[in-house]
Amino acid sequence: MLRTQGLSGTGMREVVAHAEAPRGSLQHYFPGGKEQLFGEAIDWAGRYAARRVTRAMDSLTDPTPSALFAAVVEYWRAEFLDIGYDYGCPLVATVTDTAASSEPLRERANDAFAQWRKPIVSALQQMGVPAARAASLAVLMISALEGALVLARVEHSVTALDTVVEELGPVLDAAVDKRRRR
Repeated sequence: MLRTQGLSGTGMREVVAHAEAPRGSLQHYFPGGKEQLFGEAIDWAGRYAARRVTRAMDSLTDPTPSALFAAVVEYWRAEFLDIGYDYGCPLVATVTDTAASSEPLRERANDAFAQWRKPIVSALQQMGVPAARAASLAVLMISALEGALVLARVEHSVTALDTVVEELGPVLDAAVDKRRRR
């Protein structure tokens, strides 16, 4: 629901109905209400994104920064082509809805993005990208992906995803210090 409707577009009654659970159990497990429930969803999304990066890295036979980025983007590309364009990133949905109105949720989204960046930075360093450059490229990779996701959703096309993979790939690969590659 967060991925399709955003935080402000999702009501607690709707969550209870979707979960097919009694309202009392929702209040029992999430006494902090909507902010607690969605805060935990944001935390989960950060961990999930980090796991996706790790799986992508593990799937590469010849790890390069561009191949890693393409593999991460491919998860989204396949999802859009398989189930449509309704589902976006829960982190972007949260930030869009709450960055100015809920400091705790903004902080949790920030932490989730940081958690997502960590395995990207680590993978890039393993490929021979210097540490400082790996950190900035991780920001670039996530930013390009998130922007492409927004465009893909409004265009109902994966063209933006394909474009960022094609255009960013050479930039990412050029960051590898050939002397440091492991």
